[in-house]
Amino acid sequence: MSRVVSVAPVLAAHRHDQSEITAAIGPLLSQDAGRLAALARFHGASGVRTRHLALPLARYAELRGFGEANHLFETIGADLAEDAVRRALAAADLHPADVDFLLFTTVTGVGAPSLDAQLVARLGLRPNVRRLPSFGLGCVAGASAVARVHDYLVGHPDDVALVVSVELCSLTIQHGDDSPANLVSSGLFGDGAAAVVMLGDRRAAGRDGLDVVGTRSGVYPDTAGMLGWDIGGSGFRIVLGPGLADVVEAHLRADVEACLEPLGAKVGDVGTWIAHPGGPRILDAAERALGLTDGTLDRSRRSLAAVGNLSSSSVLHVLADTLRDAEPSAGQLAVLFAFGPGVSAEVVVLRRPEEV
Repeated sequence: MSRVVSVAPVLAAHRHDQSEITAAIGPLLSQDAGRLAALARFHGASGVRTRHLALPLARYAELRGFGEANHLFETIGADLAEDAVRRALAAADLHPADVDFLLFTTVTGVGAPSLDAQLVARLGLRPNVRRLPSFGLGCVAGASAVARVHDYLVGHPDDVALVVSVELCSLTIQHGDDSPANLVSSGLFGDGAAAVVMLGDRRAAGRDGLDVVGTRSGVYPDTAGMLGWDIGGSGFRIVLGPGLADVVEAHLRADVEACLEPLGAKVGDVGTWIAHPGGPRILDAAERALGLTDGTLDRSRRSLAAVGNLSSSSVLHVLADTLRDAEPSAGQLAVLFAFGPGVSAEVVVLRRPEEV
């Protein structure tokens, strides 16, 4: 078993209302009045009110090449990652030298050495810390990282592990791309990071938190072209199919039920739901698939409204909000889930221990 003991969400420095972003970004994507009207409609229907961006709004007009964007990802992203880890470790009353394993994930920048290598010197992590950088899982990666770190800690019950997610989605802007997918995504994604401290079973003794008691991964057939990147000379161009919500509605319940079954639990036994805020239609589809009452996923909807979809960091921000709200109660189950390219899914079942 493993236990989540702290989560630290952080956001990029530049906060703007959605209307400000629409006005500034629109002319960079299209000069056509009809496409700009569509952009305004898409942004207005996104469920997003404000977003945090890595750069000042005016700077995006000057951002042309992938090389420059990726350099900014590495510099700004490292600062956000360091901030998140320091906050998460402090909240867990731990020090950088205590960390045995670090899983870093992103889908908005690349580097070799990967960004997590910078954290060794910046934070004072031990030089023999085990690192596992991950790229390509997209929005599902926050949930998948928690699940894979859990797998590691099952075999290392005395260890301290970190999940670190950094996503600077705004740096993937594609000038002159007024495709429907880009118009939609330009109104949905924000910039942020998160760090999660997880402990092995013996190391967690006496500490409050949420135990990971089940995980399940899924890759759905014939969905590879629905979500992801088309990577080329201009960097990361969004691939976003219109049928994604239908895929979620068709498959989510079966994965959740399969994850709960070994625990002797059913969907109705879950007291808290921690959903990746992928967009209003994704959240609506999840509610229908699981038969949830209106308002069950409001924590995710509030996160979407306040900061947008932060890709892999988003579900970790919702997890932080859940812990802040002291949910679930002792002994109660919570289910965390997210979706990403593939189309893939990850379900994580959590439970607050009866005694610590």
